[in-house]
Parts: sequence; C-alpha cells; structure tokens
Amino acid sequence: MAAKMGGFSKAADLLQLSQPSVSLQIQGLEKELKAELFTRNGPKITLTDAGKKLLELAQPLVEQMDSLPTRFTALHKPEETTEINIAAGEASILYLLPTIIETFKQRYPNVHIRLHNVSGNSGIEAIRDGKVDFAVGPMLEVPADILYKKIYRFVPVLIMPFGHPLAAVEDISLKDIVQYDLILPPKHRNTWRIVDDVLQKHQLSYKTSLEAWSWEIIKKYVELGLGLSIITSVSLTGNEKLIARPLSKYFPDYYYGVTMKRKGTLSLPAKNFIELIDPSFFRGS
Repeated sequence: MAAKMGGFSKAADLLQLSQPSVSLQIQGLEKELKAELFTRNGPKITLTDAGKKLLELAQPLVEQMDSLPTRFTALHKPEETTEINIAAGEASILYLLPTIIETFKQRYPNVHIRLHNVSGNSGIEAIRDGKVDFAVGPMLEVPADILYKKIYRFVPVLIMPFGHPLAAVEDISLKDIVQYDLILPPKHRNTWRIVDDVLQKHQLSYKTSLEAWSWEIIKKYVELGLGLSIITSVSLTGNEKLIARPLSKYFPDYYYGVTMKRKGTLSLPAKNFIELIDPSFFRGS
C-alpha cells in the first residue's frame, strides 16, 4: 500500500494504522532482507529496484492469503453456495454484463449473483459499506480510498430516427444539433452534465423535449421522432431503428471499468468474475 500511495502517511490512513507503525514495519522488513526498499524524499517515497522485485514477489502471495478462506470452503464444502454482490448502472447491467454473467454461471453454477442497480456515488457508498463486492461502470472522480481501473472505451454518438434531415449532413456540428429538440437523461446523471457542459462551453442554447432515466426509453422515443439524443455507444446493440453518428469531435470518450476498495479483500468468486472482465486486472497491467 505504501508503494501504491507513494507515502507512508497515506498508506497508514488507508490501513487505519499510525504513520510511525507503518514506517517501523518497513524499516524492520528492510533490516530483515538487508535491502533498501524505498527511496525517501521527505514525505514522498518511491520503490527502489529491490523494492520493485519484492512487490512483484509478494503481491500474488498476499492475494492467495486473502482468498484462503474462500478457497478452503470451495474445497471443503464444494456444495456450499457463494454470493457475489455487484453494483452497476443500467447500461452496465443491460449491455456489458449479460455475456460475462452467462459465461461465469456456466463455469461456477453454485455462485449466486446479486445485481444492485446503483451507480456513481451510490455505488461508492455501497462498496464502502460492504453491501457490494465491487462496481462495474464509469467513474469520473475517484476518491483516495477507492481503486478504479478503466477497461472499456465507448464513443459519444448522436442518435436520430430514419429519415431525419441531419442524416444527410456529412459533418454534423453542435449548431446543427441544437436546432432540434433533445431527449436527455435527468439532470443528476453524468451524461446530462457532460452534454450541458459542452453546449454551454460553445455558448449554445438547447431545448429538451423529454427527460427519461432509461436508455431503452430514450432510444424508443427517438425512434418515434420525438427528438434527438446524445448517448454513448455502449447503449447501442445494433437492433435499433436508428441512425447513429459519432460525436468524438465535441464530446469526450466514455470509459467503463471496475471499482473496488483499495483496502480490503475480495472473495475468490468475485476475483474470478473480475478476471472474466479483464484477465490482467490483478496483475497490475
């Protein structure tokens, strides 16, 4: 943790220990191994070559120790059902997780999966409170006690019904878009904030004809010709009766990943699930 946080004080805060306690343990380890593990520059620390080698050796051992109770139960009582709790927003639940869950259930049929339809700050609080093992979805601001790794990248797109006048426009501008009514998520959603920020930055006013919390609802009403919408490509399955045009020229790409506690342990089934999402997640690459 000291290596990850770049300081003994930050590591101590996350480990709920005193700073002198962490420093003394590191010093004792250095004395035992007869090697300097950190280069100290005031409050900042960096790993030496010896420290990097030790971290590489120790990390898989620590992970194995953390998962020992779960692995023992799996061997001793294989019939016992284990539960995974996952926090995820609508887009993750509808578009990202189905194939992963299908594969996971084929491999581990006795593991019960519980999906909690929450996202953003609600997902972080669920992680902190121990209500969920981890979260899957976007994360714009990452608190110090939370670990977040980007895995998927999606592009912003403008969606419109077939036959819309903008379908014939080769290079669609923001000025072209705001001539028409928009269908957007509620104002507390990240997508609305991003759309609003970009349009305000370009000093463009716009009109929202409809507000809907669900991407499926938004797509349905765009298909009916009640407005345009700006969504992320994660929400497109290819079965919609819509025209989609990328808007990366104006809006940032959207990233989805896995969020979990920095301090804490995951059960082996939870780790197995995350490794289906990203095989390199626990290898630090």
